[in-house]
Amino acid sequence: MPSSDRRKDKAVAARPWWLGAAVFAMGLLWLHGAQGIASTTNFIGLGPAAMIRMVGAGLAILGMLLILQALRGVPFMPQEEEGADAAAPPSRPAFLLALAGIAVPLATIRMLGFPLTAIFAFALVTHAFGSRRTLLDLAIGAVIGAASWYGFSLLGIELGPFLPVAGW
Repeated sequence: MPSSDRRKDKAVAARPWWLGAAVFAMGLLWLHGAQGIASTTNFIGLGPAAMIRMVGAGLAILGMLLILQALRGVPFMPQEEEGADAAAPPSRPAFLLALAGIAVPLATIRMLGFPLTAIFAFALVTHAFGSRRTLLDLAIGAVIGAASWYGFSLLGIELGPFLPVAGW
C-alpha cells in the first residue's frame, strides 16, 4: 500500500465524527428537557419551552451536518494555504474570559438584576473576542440589557426588578 493511501486512510480515521454525534445528542437532550416545561402561552402564542425547542432542533440539525461532513471527508476547519503561517493555538485567557462571561449571570443576576448582569457578561465576552474598548462595550451591554429587560416586561415575562441594588 503506497504511503499516500495510508495517510489518506489515517486522515479519514482521524476525522471527529464523534463531535457531530455529541452535538446531536445534546440537541436531543434539549428537546427532551423542553417536554418537561409547562406549555402555557402568552398572547403571542409561544410558551416558555419554544426557545428551548428551537435550540434543541438547531443543535440536532447541526450535529447531523457535522456527522455528514466527517463521513464525506469535508474538513471542519478551512485548510491553510501552503506557505501560510500556521493558525495560532486557542488562547486560554480568552477562553477563560468567555467562560466568565457565561458564569457571571449565574452568580450576579439576583443581586444585580438583569441589565447590570448583561453589561458585565457582554463586556467579558467582547474582551474574550479581542475588543479593548471597555467603555464602549459596557455602553453597548447596557443598551442591550435594558432593551431586553424592557422587551420581556412588555411581553409579561418578569425578569425581576430593573436594578435590585438600587431598589428599582
